[in-house]
Amino acid sequence: MQYSLAVAYFLWFISGFGMLGFHRFYLGKVGSGALWFLTGGFFLFGAITDFFRLPGLVQEANVRAGVQAAMAYRGFGAFAPGPPPAARVKETPEKTILRVARTNGGSVTPGEVALEGDLSIEEARKTLDKLASTGSAEMRVRSSGVVVYFFPEFAAEGKDDFAV
Repeated sequence: MQYSLAVAYFLWFISGFGMLGFHRFYLGKVGSGALWFLTGGFFLFGAITDFFRLPGLVQEANVRAGVQAAMAYRGFGAFAPGPPPAARVKETPEKTILRVARTNGGSVTPGEVALEGDLSIEEARKTLDKLASTGSAEMRVRSSGVVVYFFPEFAAEGKDDFAV
């Protein structure tokens, strides 16, 4: 909703030059609108200053409405319209392993998989062992002595730092 400066000035005018605060109710300032209504525009002082402040008050109300609309669109807030945001689909351990293997030129360690897939190292190791037992991966030892699981289909050309 876009608030209009012309409408705000019209409401200011018909509410006794701002004394009844209709313009404040329109701009979503219900508390100060009630105060203006009960005190005659905060003893006429507030009603007069609102005449000069209305452009800024309208701009502020438009910004506030835009932020609220954006938050509702993204699913924030308790009363956001529409269905709740889709729950993040958790990636399977196998898919995490394959993604990391592709990124790392074919080799992965349980620690890398655990870090990337929000898994325990033990769960990552069991999944890697299962893939190695089915022939999808090979267990290799780097020249540093670290055991890695190697996926040949993701191997980088000419990159093989494994001990024989």
